[in-house]
Amino acid sequence: MSSSPSDEGMLSPYRVLDLTDERGLLCGKILADLGADVIQIEPPTGNTARRIGPFYQDEVHPERSLFWWAYTANKRSITLNLKTPEGLAICKDLLRHADIMVENYAPGAIENLGLSYAAVQEINPRIIYASIKGFGSSGPYSEYKSFDMIAQAMAGAYSLTGMPDGPPLKPATNAGDTGTGLHTAIGILSAYIQRLKTGKGQRVELSMQESVVNLLRVGLREHYTTGKPVQRIGVGGGNRDLTGLFPCHPGGPNDYVFIVGRGLSERVWNEMLKVMDRDGLIGDARYRTPADRAARRDELNAMFAAYCQTRTKHQVMAEVAALGIPCGAVQDTLEVMHDPHLL
Repeated sequence: MSSSPSDEGMLSPYRVLDLTDERGLLCGKILADLGADVIQIEPPTGNTARRIGPFYQDEVHPERSLFWWAYTANKRSITLNLKTPEGLAICKDLLRHADIMVENYAPGAIENLGLSYAAVQEINPRIIYASIKGFGSSGPYSEYKSFDMIAQAMAGAYSLTGMPDGPPLKPATNAGDTGTGLHTAIGILSAYIQRLKTGKGQRVELSMQESVVNLLRVGLREHYTTGKPVQRIGVGGGNRDLTGLFPCHPGGPNDYVFIVGRGLSERVWNEMLKVMDRDGLIGDARYRTPADRAARRDELNAMFAAYCQTRTKHQVMAEVAALGIPCGAVQDTLEVMHDPHLL
């Protein structure tokens, strides 16, 4: 392949062999969006992601999975039985002309097929070989299998989600899969830049657990100062003045806004009082400084909650964000897909 990308895309015309299932497809999708020629290697029965719904017009068919479409757009595809000499030979021939290979087989499986990093490096010394594993290739858990939920549980995401007095809950985002896909793409791009300088390929190894831990670094930081595990904070999302989740009119399950209103200057605080129809409190010494307001957080939170209940979440967002105060409506999935800003 050419040693420098063309104008067609950052990674054009580099070739990627994608040997992942639904847990690793995002990495190849990112590379394809950047212009790479990504070839999805599927077993004869098709990639397992093809069987994940929902399906277009509710017709259950491997060619109509919306999940498959979302994560394989811009890719090409070929079916190979890597357990046969013929299929393995075709794969190795493709590897001779590839720049990048991505796999997320179970521990030891890719090696048993004869496609270990050492074996592939002999075929193509310049290849960037990326492996996605639940727990990496070393350590006491390295032989354990993993899925998104396992990675999030082992990384602490479950423990931070839910009500303080309730059980841990599964986070709504698939940080185990998508987070690892993003980290893998970053690792590959870093190896790609290094190869431009040295001409040598290398192995990129990703641990799903480590990837989620990296995404949670802010949430995990507190135990360094307290020596105790971080506790679930529930729906409030904060315990400071005017910081947290507040219910809005008309009171539906997602009629909330999240505001970060701590530490406001006196000028912005006065503007906030006007928005909340509390002009009479302007200049009140009890609320003049951020420290004064923090000492009365419960009182201020109740004041803001009363204001929110007279307006919809988008009305609150428009009024509060216009003051330069970070504020966002809690949008359900339908609202997200019709959000005028995203569109």
